[in-house]
Amino acid sequence: MTEANSWTVPADLLTRIAERAPRYDAENAFCAEDLAELRAAGYLRIGVPVAQGGSGLGLRATAAVQRHLAQAAPATALGLGMHQVWVQAARSVSAQGESFLQTVTDHAAADRLLAFGVSEPGNDRVLFDSTTSAEPDGAGGYRFTGTKVSTSLAPAWDVLSVFGKDVSGAEPRLVHGFALRSDGGVRHLDDWDTLGMRATQSRTTLLEGLHVPAERMVRSLPLGPSADPLVFGVFAAFELLVASVYVGIATRALELAVEAVRARRSMDGTLRSDDPDVRRAVADAQGAVDAVALQVDALARDVDEQVDHGSRWFPLLVGTKARTVDTAQHVVDEALRIAGGSGFRATGELARLARDVRAGQYHPSSRDSAARTIASAVLGPVSSASASAPAVSVADGSIAS
Repeated sequence: MTEANSWTVPADLLTRIAERAPRYDAENAFCAEDLAELRAAGYLRIGVPVAQGGSGLGLRATAAVQRHLAQAAPATALGLGMHQVWVQAARSVSAQGESFLQTVTDHAAADRLLAFGVSEPGNDRVLFDSTTSAEPDGAGGYRFTGTKVSTSLAPAWDVLSVFGKDVSGAEPRLVHGFALRSDGGVRHLDDWDTLGMRATQSRTTLLEGLHVPAERMVRSLPLGPSADPLVFGVFAAFELLVASVYVGIATRALELAVEAVRARRSMDGTLRSDDPDVRRAVADAQGAVDAVALQVDALARDVDEQVDHGSRWFPLLVGTKARTVDTAQHVVDEALRIAGGSGFRATGELARLARDVRAGQYHPSSRDSAARTIASAVLGPVSSASASAPAVSVADGSIAS
């Protein structure tokens, strides 16, 4: 694929996105104007090859875009980032010599918004099993019936990925396809009322006999963990693009803390920014942000360059995502302490970041799941048959159950 040099969100558009973020949060509204303006600016096509009218960005450059967008509006970056996960998954699949996700690239090239219909209530195996029924139609297509949760972009997607379990054969299979909004058979509940990341509108989705024809089915896989290019492509893009959003949150929180201490003086006229305790806290926070930012950047570069980490890939990806989320939450908490009481105002940006950053602990892979994956890589699998939790999990949306 041809790689372009760069693409950035125009500065004036970033300003407008930042200005709208408090309203979306207060009204629990979808970021519709952000989507419209970003679509017009070519955002949905940034990962599409130049030959197809895109900007040709790989995962590393896309992560940088997501980080900057998150500094203006975390929920917008997280929600619309689900589209970018699919685009980058398609790039990864193509880089491995496969073409079954070409449809994803074609949709993105046409400025169609892609979303995930994967996460299910109670399904902690995520991509490795499904509670959704996939019934063959006899012509290569399927009818899907089930409940999906945390479907980001619910009010606006054009193309929804769906998967379910086909039990009609000798062995069950997990089948993946793409639905168009015009297909019908999809109903969203208006149930997104969360502490933060409200503009994603990641609503519960009911698949009610949704029919996906054969030409829009893309993969059939066995149950259980898999190193299939689809699984790796989605997993790598999801973990690193989500992590990049939390790098952006931490970066912005620290900026706000610095602005606050530079503007404050004690009664003796001393600048708060000259306080040695404040300076140490700021230095520590900046060092923490730098560390995770570099980890995300390095792994995204390795995906682009097809570096062979072998069995280390999954531990590296889940560890980076989990550390980034924990670091972001710590930095936001430190920023609130450094900035002082003004940051505690519910309508303030720091308070909104403090709510948004809490969503990170619910995105897969969680801290516990990441620890299991890393421990298994170092120590081998647990011998007890009772320890049957999956080593890795992949999901969609802005919060997974």
